[in-house]
Amino acid sequence: MANTNILEVERESFHRFFECWLDEQNQHLHDLLTAAKNNTTSAATNPTTTAAINTSSTSLGTLVERVVKHYEHYYEVKSRWVKQDVLGMLSPSWLSSLEDAFLWIGGWRPSMAFHLFHSKSGLQLEVRVAEFIRGFCSSSSSSSSKGDLADLSSHQLTQVDQMQQRTVKEERDISEKMAKRQEAVADSSMVGLSHVITELMDAGNGGDDPVAEEDPGVESALASKEQGLEEVLHRADNLRLRTLKAITHILTPIQAVHFLIAAAELHLRLHDWGKKKDATTRAQSSQP
Repeated sequence: MANTNILEVERESFHRFFECWLDEQNQHLHDLLTAAKNNTTSAATNPTTTAAINTSSTSLGTLVERVVKHYEHYYEVKSRWVKQDVLGMLSPSWLSSLEDAFLWIGGWRPSMAFHLFHSKSGLQLEVRVAEFIRGFCSSSSSSSSKGDLADLSSHQLTQVDQMQQRTVKEERDISEKMAKRQEAVADSSMVGLSHVITELMDAGNGGDDPVAEEDPGVESALASKEQGLEEVLHRADNLRLRTLKAITHILTPIQAVHFLIAAAELHLRLHDWGKKKDATTRAQSSQP
């Protein structure tokens, strides 16, 4: 029972860390939106010079690096907690039911980042076309380029496509590893152990908690299963972070800003929507 209480406190601690991390992400989103707006305004009103471009790129690059570091910090902290309670990290109590429904091995599916990337790029391209049709910009004007995800080069698109293929392949490999870990819960050792414990319970020799008191082999058996889950979760988190960083490296600083805006907006809004839905569900279920 004492170990259970400790794990509850530890999970609550990570919960508090996660809430603080979300607050910081919200602040980063504000900074990213401000940078994107300022970049658009500057491009439209100020003459473009090499010095101005270099200064802007450096400033935007610093912001992108700071936001990516924020993601790195999340996975560093999460990695430490995984070693203490992998089951809690695979079934996070700090997420809403909506977020839980879209989880892949304790987090977001890496290939989703590419769907996000293409969705944001497509939306910005639609805006560009609409502006062109309305006469706000012309195909021959240098100001028609805003440097966002509607201005991707063919080389960038090729790089993203190649990375997506590699990511999907690795993602499938990790999914297969997870499937094997899940199937292992029904291996001969677990089936045999569950039968032994059942016999002890039927014989009345197990006390109130036969799993904990009568057979230390139970803890050992479960520990080996948890270790396998821990390895898979570490691989999944590593791929998530590598995917995020790789996409931002392909993009220009201002394009990376727009990508990170889309990622933060989706993450924060899903969390908010999910919490509201859960609150509504609880309120309805409590009504007589």
